[in-house]
Amino acid sequence: MVVDLFDPVLLARIQFAATAAFHFLFVPMSVGIGLIMAINVTRNYKKNDPKLEGAARMWVKILAAVFVVGVVSGITMEFSFGTNWADYSRFVGGIFGAPLAAEALLAFFMESIFLGIIIFGYKKVSPRFYVISAWLTWFGSALSALWILIANSWMQTPAGAQLTDGRAEITGFFEAAFNPSLAARYTHTVLALLTVGAFVAMAISAYYMYKKRHPEFSLFTMKLGAVVATITTCLLLISAHASAVVVSEQQPTKFAMMQGMYDDEVPPLHLFGFVDENAQKLVSPISIPGGTSFLATGTWDTEFPGLNSLAKDPQFSAIADEQLPVNLVFQTYHLMVLFFGLIALILIFTLIFTFGKGKVRNKKWFQRILMVAPLVPVLAIQFGWYTAEFGRQPWVVYPSTDGPAGISMLTSEGISHAVTGPEIAITLALFALVYTLLLIALLRVSFGIIKKGPDAAADAPAGDAGKKAESAQPKVVEKKEGE
Repeated sequence: MVVDLFDPVLLARIQFAATAAFHFLFVPMSVGIGLIMAINVTRNYKKNDPKLEGAARMWVKILAAVFVVGVVSGITMEFSFGTNWADYSRFVGGIFGAPLAAEALLAFFMESIFLGIIIFGYKKVSPRFYVISAWLTWFGSALSALWILIANSWMQTPAGAQLTDGRAEITGFFEAAFNPSLAARYTHTVLALLTVGAFVAMAISAYYMYKKRHPEFSLFTMKLGAVVATITTCLLLISAHASAVVVSEQQPTKFAMMQGMYDDEVPPLHLFGFVDENAQKLVSPISIPGGTSFLATGTWDTEFPGLNSLAKDPQFSAIADEQLPVNLVFQTYHLMVLFFGLIALILIFTLIFTFGKGKVRNKKWFQRILMVAPLVPVLAIQFGWYTAEFGRQPWVVYPSTDGPAGISMLTSEGISHAVTGPEIAITLALFALVYTLLLIALLRVSFGIIKKGPDAAADAPAGDAGKKAESAQPKVVEKKEGE
């Protein structure tokens, strides 16, 4: 099959996928690091220790750097709704605009205001209000994720709407907002975001251990990251089951692609495999009979419809088996599961080495692993997002099982006819260039902050407090030299 490289539908999809994937690198760190920051600010408030003060300020700086790049990278997606996806915006504008507006007014402004307070209001507001601002910054980021996921979940499982003159109109705000997939998807996503933040904390701690710097800070941070990650990872198992149930009930074509199912069957649990789309056959050497059936329904013998049967259903008649990205969805889903397994494995070793008399300080090989370990949950999130988005094709608004009649839209019908393929290609290239520069800038700033370390003296204000912090440093050095 010959692919038109300047096909506007293909390029519009690639551009949105690329910008969303890049933006989604910083959303997990904003929410996850926000929690670690708030905990450190609270700890400093309770103990009032200069060392803890420096640690809290370091996390504020890292969060600020991530937040700035996250905001810049997310703006392009909202603009694309009015350019590349104008027809889609006309179809769902009366519904889709509400959660996006609420995200800006009720969440983004909250996060921005209180982040500004913890950055610029240090020593200028009361300590108690500073702590409250830290937690409201984190809460604002989690609330922002809620509104975005309300919008995205509605595209997956529409509700509270009706078709009027070719457009989707809202019939009930709460019904649309709390659509069938929201609870499971939001819980699963936020837990994954918190896991990323915990792994970032463990990575920074491992770096200091490797360099033999800041021993107290590094050990506490390692323990904090390990505890947070353990809690969220255990809860992720529950939320993953809830998400699988929703997909199996509301999005049967996505469920079939995730399992590589063309024919009706009791789906086994495949550890890995390859889908031959031409032969409509799944090759999987290792599988557990009825395993997926058990995860989705609690029974080992529930049969699910395959893609061939679903194509005969009027609700899903738009699917063409030969054009569905079945193998892609199968692979991204199983890669997500694989990386989740790596998360659990890394956590087990972290708990053993960290709480077993602090042996992690002497494990250079494990410290190197932890320094790159945040890539594992980040990749798990990315593959999970690919599964969710590719799995609902060929629809941009999926005709879910319980969705309102007529509320669906093919991806090919959602793009703007005023934007040409070459124009999208040019903007895609420019986005790639600008985003690369943004990523380099963020890495340089973040690594600079981390390299400097949780130094309380660097953040001490001028005057007596600053002089006391400065005078304390030589004493520590002299003590070490005497030892």
